Amino acid sequence: MILEESFYSRATVQVASDLIGCLLVRTLDLDGKRQRLAGVIVETEAYGHADDPASHACKGMTRRNEAMFGRVGRSYVYFTYGSHHCLNVSARSPEAAAGAVLIRGIEPLEGVEEMNRFRQVGDMRLLASGPGRLTQAMQITLDHNGVDMTDPRSGLCILGGSKRSVAATARIGITKAAERPWRFVDPQSPFLSRKARSYS
Repeated sequence: MILEESFYSRATVQVASDLIGCLLVRTLDLDGKRQRLAGVIVETEAYGHADDPASHACKGMTRRNEAMFGRVGRSYVYFTYGSHHCLNVSARSPEAAAGAVLIRGIEPLEGVEEMNRFRQVGDMRLLASGPGRLTQAMQITLDHNGVDMTDPRSGLCILGGSKRSVAATARIGITKAAERPWRFVDPQSPFLSRKARSYS
């Protein structure tokens, strides 16, 4: 069942944790037919508002980050390092002004052959382990910024999944507030972008 707005209308950190085990689904047209690409979310990171210096929203709303301030359950896609896209979903409690969860990695389940057409990797563990790899494998671009991920007709959504073990660790790839344990992973998954030295 698709995750509704009520799921995302909670503390961003809690949503990031609860997304582990859920199913990210992308539907697109390939070779003249509708193709479904899907994978289990195994790695996320939470990003807040003014109290989070690592967040794009920390200095207020801009044209780029406005999805973090709008209705929850919307995609926030941005281009970074001049090379890859990152997929987030807006999530925050009603008391917070902004927030989003970065989807860092999935375990590919459906459309694996099609995903590899876009990635061309020999090791399937590298197919969608990392935010840039994930968006390349699922063909998610800036065109998908602001998509309503609670709408099954949108072509990009998240479905409820099976419960998995969840561990928290420090966020990675950032320099500010990196010590906060706002990265969540399935510690048993081989599809993580990076193993952590310790979990809590």
